[in-house]
Amino acid sequence: MKSSQTGSAQSGFFPTIISALPAVALLLLAAPAPMRAGTDNRAPEVPASLAVPDGNKVSFHAYAVGVQIYTATSSATSPTGFAWTFTGPEAVLFDADGNVVGMHYAFAGPTRPAWESESGSRVVGARSVPGVTVTAGAIPWLILSAVEANTIGPGIFERTTFIQRVNTTGGVAPAAAPTALGQEARVPYTAEYFFYRAEK
Repeated sequence: MKSSQTGSAQSGFFPTIISALPAVALLLLAAPAPMRAGTDNRAPEVPASLAVPDGNKVSFHAYAVGVQIYTATSSATSPTGFAWTFTGPEAVLFDADGNVVGMHYAFAGPTRPAWESESGSRVVGARSVPGVTVTAGAIPWLILSAVEANTIGPGIFERTTFIQRVNTTGGVAPAAAPTALGQEARVPYTAEYFFYRAEK
């Protein structure tokens, strides 16, 4: 898998998480399927603000197991304090059979996340609407638009138009404030990602 991306995951992360989380992945895959909505029977039911525009259909569905990474920065409200700032995700992507199909990481900082397949296809997303917190203690559900210039390679992410993040668990920043500048917190999370393509 390619590793030339900006802000890529540490080289040892993915082998470590793959070996450490098979039980978590199996539990995630065993969870009930999301409710369907509209005419696309593969699309999850989501809040209205996260709905994908008509004319797009689900092309791929992946389960993610990984971490949301936060780094301590200077607090905007306290001259001597620190605050957690989101810096990006690191996750392994699984298909419905539990096979590893790719990875999820920060391509160009936290505002440009990427999903990359084992075959090298990649899509980079950009968020244009606020996320929705559906479950307390879990990161929000999201919709992201594909950044066309960074959708590359033939494969599962080819021609992606939108990405939804749903059914999230964990991943929120620690409740306790950091104690030193640059301190890092890697918070476990799971999610499902739905990838869409324009109908032909």
